[in-house]
Amino acid sequence: MNRPKIVVLGTGGTLAGSSHSRSDNVGYTAATLSISQLLGEIDALRDLPLVTEQVAQIDSKDMDAAVWTRLAQRCAHWLAQDDIQGIVVTHGTDTLEETASLLQALLAPVKPVVLTCAMRPATALAPDGPQNIVDAIAVARWPGARGVVAVCAGAIHGPLDVRKTHTYRLDAFSSGDAGPLGYVEEGGVRLLRSWPQPDASSHSAMAALADGGDWPWVEIVSSHGGADGRAVQALVAAGVRGLVVAGTGNGTIHHLLEAALRKAQQQGVRVVRSTRCAQGVVLGHADGSFESAGGLSPVKARLALQLELLATATAPPARAG
Repeated sequence: MNRPKIVVLGTGGTLAGSSHSRSDNVGYTAATLSISQLLGEIDALRDLPLVTEQVAQIDSKDMDAAVWTRLAQRCAHWLAQDDIQGIVVTHGTDTLEETASLLQALLAPVKPVVLTCAMRPATALAPDGPQNIVDAIAVARWPGARGVVAVCAGAIHGPLDVRKTHTYRLDAFSSGDAGPLGYVEEGGVRLLRSWPQPDASSHSAMAALADGGDWPWVEIVSSHGGADGRAVQALVAAGVRGLVVAGTGNGTIHHLLEAALRKAQQQGVRVVRSTRCAQGVVLGHADGSFESAGGLSPVKARLALQLELLATATAPPARAG
């Protein structure tokens, strides 16, 4: 009997990076090794039924809508195959949290889609990528696993909670107040919370991408001491469709910036209020003037707004009567 397969999709990142010196964990070039090369160096994977595909080969700081669209489409393709148990995506750490939230929103998969990464290049004296890949594949093969998750340094993070919180440490990710979904320990999964659940509203944006819809322009502006509205005014004049404001504290906004955002909203620009704080949610404001991002970080709120605008722009008109 054929065993269910795991698909490993490569996108580059530090995990696939190399350096001229094995002791240099900072001055490397990302995305120099293929996914086949990476997996071929890991003895623990040799007897597993794996399918590999190179979706992209980039430093994840350079992630963009075109790569996200292709990645989501390739995930959807493989998830639809009966003999595929799950997917692992190798990814750079810088935008991993964005990709995780995006794929969960677009795909809402009932099979596991596991993102993994590394903080050290493949050529390091002690690279962390191989163990992260092994752990990610263990999660993808785990009975009952579902949804998009991120696996790094033995922890399993949910797509809405995960954030990169450290610039250098191997354990670079956190799930904040919620905590990780679980841990990978010697090939086994110790689950602490439920797997991500599908959202039936996800497929409208995915259908829009399949139809070639353009990603609406949404930008992030930050509130800080001395902020004013000139950046907002320039963005509105240039045609921005949505703005996410990374506010201070509970989404508070400098009064000059807030005035510019209110004017932008009056001109038809969607405005969402988020926070610069790494933990906590934006609680409702009495005036209700701006939409709340809730617990989404500014970068995830930006993607959520893009998908909403994308789905709305491509929705068929309502029938009269």
